[in-house]
Amino acid sequence: MNILIKNIPEKEIKADALVLPLFENDSIDIYSDIDFIVGGIIKRLINSKEFTGKQNQTALLHVRDINSDRILLIGLGKQSDITTNRIREAGGKAFSFLRDIGVKDIAVSTGIFGYLPKDFKAYEKPAFYFIEGGLLSLYRFEKYKKSENDKEIKTVSILGIDKDIPVKWLQTVVSAVNFAKDLVNTPSNDMTPTILSKVAESLSGKKIKVKILEKKDIEKEGMGAYLSVSKGSNEPPKLIVIEYRGGKRKPLAIIGKSITFDSGGISLKPAEGMEKMKYDMSGGASVLAIIKAASELELPVNIVGILPATENLPGGSASKPGDIVKTITGKTIEIINTDAEGRLTLADAIGYAIKYYKPEVIIDIATLTGACSIALGNEAIAMMGNNNALMEKLKKASDDTYERVWQMPLYDEYKDYIKSDVADIKNSGGKNGSLVTAGYFLREFAGDTPWAHLDIAGTAWNDKDKPYMPKGATAIGVRLILNFLKEL
Repeated sequence: MNILIKNIPEKEIKADALVLPLFENDSIDIYSDIDFIVGGIIKRLINSKEFTGKQNQTALLHVRDINSDRILLIGLGKQSDITTNRIREAGGKAFSFLRDIGVKDIAVSTGIFGYLPKDFKAYEKPAFYFIEGGLLSLYRFEKYKKSENDKEIKTVSILGIDKDIPVKWLQTVVSAVNFAKDLVNTPSNDMTPTILSKVAESLSGKKIKVKILEKKDIEKEGMGAYLSVSKGSNEPPKLIVIEYRGGKRKPLAIIGKSITFDSGGISLKPAEGMEKMKYDMSGGASVLAIIKAASELELPVNIVGILPATENLPGGSASKPGDIVKTITGKTIEIINTDAEGRLTLADAIGYAIKYYKPEVIIDIATLTGACSIALGNEAIAMMGNNNALMEKLKKASDDTYERVWQMPLYDEYKDYIKSDVADIKNSGGKNGSLVTAGYFLREFAGDTPWAHLDIAGTAWNDKDKPYMPKGATAIGVRLILNFLKEL
């Protein structure tokens, strides 16, 4: 898609559709010139109350006497209620609406954003958020459908801005989000640990190095917790280590849970909804997307991404509740519940990162606990960690991207919840406090290294369409962490 900045009046732009954002119950003085040319149709529509400008409301007008064939009015809601995310949503609604009716070339008027309060905090310009929401809304996953949908927006012209918005950043980040969504939406028969490792290898380049540890290598490293999860599957585990070198400081380690299918193992999940458990590698998909985008944007940082990829199945050799396994650190774990498997793989991945890379900070991102959805619904990432400065930076990135995080406590008392009678630690403390005890479990392996844990179990999948987040995988964490990296 071409994104163009054009400093010409709305009436002169040649496009299939011209998008005019409007505040709710506001005057249209900003568009009075173009409304006069098209015969006052916009004013009549507003006076009739058929279009009020409420959030995400649309009205499509077929017009003459300007160079665009149509005008799309899109509501921003009340000016007093405006937020960067409401602007994103309006952009998403506008772009997806026009794409679905077959529009190829659109122009977006952004002059109305100049009427926002001077203290309105926005990255570069509010137009950035409108276009970002629009681009994100266009994602589709139709790889397995017989009939192909050829409706696609080809060109977006942005009008009425006096300074360029970061087009390369926008396109690269949205492309990375879509890359991660494709990986997560792919069914597990076509997204095994082996296939995921080949995707990682395809990213190799001048600044990206990929290493794949096979089962024998993982055994040699003493990563017994990770291996225990893979025992029930015929698919071999793959420890994917992907490095991006763009700076001079110690690396940042980003570790993504990469269970390409999670049945729960012997502690079998209910059948209803199990088909979605292909999404249990969302964390790993986000890590690959982040490194891909960081390389394309030439961010001045060093990153090591670690993806402990495997399946969790109840095969004849599967791990059983009561088994005890040893991690790369030497710490032993009693397996209470084989469906608490993600933390077993992450524990060894964290240990591997510290042993070989001594990272400046560690961030893990994982669809870790059902309790996250119970606590926060589908609206926020549960964040825990041992370093307030790191978490404050993630909060700032969260505010900028609306990939919201909510900090949960890691009180020392939670250690008693996962105390084992027969091993150093157990992998589940039961239902009470299960969201935070999972985080505390990982804290035991992070040690003194600054570390943050992002539980995305409630936010990595949408069961219904949202204005700029279509149904299915959300790739949450990609925009969040890229924004975090940009500010380092």
